[in-house]
Amino acid sequence: MDMKIELVPIPVSNLDRAKAFYVDQVGFHDDYDIPVNENLRFIQLTPPGSACSIVLDLNLTPMAAGAVQGLQVVVDDADAVHDLLVANGVEAEPVEDLPWGRFTYFADPDGNRWAVQQLPPRE
Repeated sequence: MDMKIELVPIPVSNLDRAKAFYVDQVGFHDDYDIPVNENLRFIQLTPPGSACSIVLDLNLTPMAAGAVQGLQVVVDDADAVHDLLVANGVEAEPVEDLPWGRFTYFADPDGNRWAVQQLPPRE
């Protein structure tokens, strides 16, 4: 039996600002932006190449805006992603070399924090 993580809620305080950040600055795909009712707007975004998406959350969960810490994406080239983020106005930390990979980190406007990992070469 397969169990795949499909959708992760990201609590934000402003849907339009968060969507612009993730799509225009980070490069996520804009999958859906659907007004469900007067209290719910469903915005699903997907990192390039990912099978898992995020949903921007004003009131889907009780989490406060900025509560998500440590979400991680894996990339082929941490330096290239870092440079792209910085060029798009994202405050990304310098790439750090660790035994388990190369990392850069960034946060969205609400403080949800992401890690970007380049896996070490397989031996």
